Amino acid sequence: MDTLILLRHGKSAYPDKVDDHDRPLAPRGVRQAALAGKAIRRFGHTVDLVLCSTAERAVQTLAQAAVDAPVRSIPDLYGASGEQILKIVDAERGDARTVLVLGHDPGLAEAARILDPTFTFAKFPTSAFTVIEDGHAELHIPR
Repeated sequence: MDTLILLRHGKSAYPDKVDDHDRPLAPRGVRQAALAGKAIRRFGHTVDLVLCSTAERAVQTLAQAAVDAPVRSIPDLYGASGEQILKIVDAERGDARTVLVLGHDPGLAEAARILDPTFTFAKFPTSAFTVIEDGHAELHIPR
């Protein structure tokens, strides 16, 4: 694998009586997710594989981001630590050169710090992503 992209889901809504796993995107999250997809495409990376949390807000983020790649829904990404995320990537990536993980914090930030100890962000803002290449992680916040 040459490139790992870690993408946090868009801003979620908080409807009454809805379990955390089932919370949808808020209108702001829909806009953020579309911007994140455009920003990722501007980098020029061809995503070979998407590993997506099964949480509703992650699934909706992926739909809005319109990443054109095979998708694997991974229930264990919901609530995963950084170490767990990286184990999932290792187990699922096959021969994919660029893998996008769509998930949650704090696990995404932890994974970035494991791969790049100089990565200083403790948390990703919603719809932010980091591109990790050659052991260097850089956070991007789509606007």
